[in-house]
Amino acid sequence: MSTLAVIGAGSWGTALAKTLSPRFDDVKLWARDGALADCLNSQRENTRYLPGVHVPDNVFASSELATVLSGSSVVLSVVPARYTRGVYERMRPFVTSRMCFVSATKGIENETLLCMSEVISEVISPEFRPRVAVLSGPTFAREVAADEPAALVIASEDAALASSLQSGFARSTFRLYTSSDVRGVELGAALKNVIALGAGMCQGLGLGGNSVAALVTRGLAEITRLAVALGASPRTLSGLAGLGDLVLTCTGDLSRNRSVGIQLASGKPLEQVLSGMNQVAEGVHTCRAARDLARRCGIDMPITEQMYEILHHAQPVRAAIQQLMERPLTSE
Repeated sequence: MSTLAVIGAGSWGTALAKTLSPRFDDVKLWARDGALADCLNSQRENTRYLPGVHVPDNVFASSELATVLSGSSVVLSVVPARYTRGVYERMRPFVTSRMCFVSATKGIENETLLCMSEVISEVISPEFRPRVAVLSGPTFAREVAADEPAALVIASEDAALASSLQSGFARSTFRLYTSSDVRGVELGAALKNVIALGAGMCQGLGLGGNSVAALVTRGLAEITRLAVALGASPRTLSGLAGLGDLVLTCTGDLSRNRSVGIQLASGKPLEQVLSGMNQVAEGVHTCRAARDLARRCGIDMPITEQMYEILHHAQPVRAAIQQLMERPLTSE
């Protein structure tokens, strides 16, 4: 694994390019904006999405997909979920069967309700059957970029690929565990963002630890119900890609989804909240897909339903909490 291509130069893509740079001879980072690529190369810093973090000299940025993909053995994609299909369609003329593909995007495609590994396979399969893995876990980009200890999961149905990526990516501050449960890892990563919106709303309303603890616990229960119905292992949802990522995103000050929830609880319209962000809060876009998947499977996801009502039907946050608390009593 001599050359790594990182597709997406946001904060997470830049952090991964930095932390993985000692493990590869060359790291090539694709930025949609040519001006950002030029800034990364000249200033050795992503001043837009990860200011203050030095980008190593063996990281080269470009806005040309052909340039970034040429000669790369590992393709690590970090673009937002709603753009993944389009970017891979543009990548398809430049990919080869010698490459493996790793998705570090935490989301679900709204139109098809597919996870990102499925989108990648669907786009590339007309050319060849791609080797695909997913990377997920409780991580904030800035902390990873600062070489603070982090533990993640690398999941693939191809055990040899997962093992190879585990050893190829691992560093003293970047520990990876393998898994064969791709579906569980991806659903845990995507659905926790929806619950994190609710955690932020609790914070924004000035509610205490009781409310957040209840939300996280019942959020994990509904995430697990849906994931298991779709073929995932419940064990995965109690691990790093499930509970670990959920706790971090619901409680960490660096969580974008939690921040959106806080602002919505203060009375700001969703459009105003999103217009003030320069990065994507995946939970806003995943919420519709999560609701649609739950309804398709006949799975009860009351927190997700209320988040959908808040985001898409302007349901007041306090009214949503009241709806959750006044549901028919049941057993755990």
